Amino acid sequence: MRMIQYNVKHRKLDHIFISHLHGDHFFGLIGLLSTYHLIGRRSALHLYAPRALQSLIEHHFQATATTLSFPLIFNPLEDYKETNLYEDNYLFVKSFQLKHSTPTWGFLIREKEKKRGLDKSFVEKHKPGIKEIKEILEGKDYLSKDGTLLPNNSITNKAASVRAYAYCSDTAYEPSITNIITGVNLLYHEATFDNSMQDKAHDWLHSTAAEAAMIARDAGAKKLLIGHFSNRHNNFQLLLDEAKEVFENTHICEEGATYAID
Repeated sequence: MRMIQYNVKHRKLDHIFISHLHGDHFFGLIGLLSTYHLIGRRSALHLYAPRALQSLIEHHFQATATTLSFPLIFNPLEDYKETNLYEDNYLFVKSFQLKHSTPTWGFLIREKEKKRGLDKSFVEKHKPGIKEIKEILEGKDYLSKDGTLLPNNSITNKAASVRAYAYCSDTAYEPSITNIITGVNLLYHEATFDNSMQDKAHDWLHSTAAEAAMIARDAGAKKLLIGHFSNRHNNFQLLLDEAKEVFENTHICEEGATYAID
């Protein structure tokens, strides 16, 4: 319902990542899968989640005598440690362990190194062929028609910077993850409590806003989004202020807003 409300093309969703099995993080999944079935989806859907979720899903659809119209490919997070969860030509997704009251994972989405692009003025002047263009993009120099050797870095543009996003759902302060999420452009980290509730945060294995900011600072993140606030807080400005004291580029995560990863 939220994806439709915010005009997200939900029918193109092919990979779903579930951090842990607390209801606010997965109860909506059955409804989504059922909707896909009812509209006649045929393409495979890949689900990455704690292993226990697989039996819950299977039991539900057995109880309702439903055979899904599409392949549901379940990938238990417990099976992935050093290997990537997902990878294509452009990016990869990696999981990492968080510290919570039930097994919980965070996710890192990082672009792969990009190739240099052809300089437009070079193409207009020398008009290289398809084979020559391919060789240049692979890093080779170019020999012009008059015999001049043009170095690759003089006829190509610098590759765009690699971007990365890290998602840290429910978790206590866990400084070891900074080695995994180093240098991310955007970090989402839970910030359930303010500093006055630090003891409660530690007891319930959640984080304060300041602790989320410490993770962003120590990981060298460029921007921090905080959310998952306790309903004890009706003034999120306090949480924002406490985080900003540690990491200035912190923002409140607002439902429905769009955040650039740059």
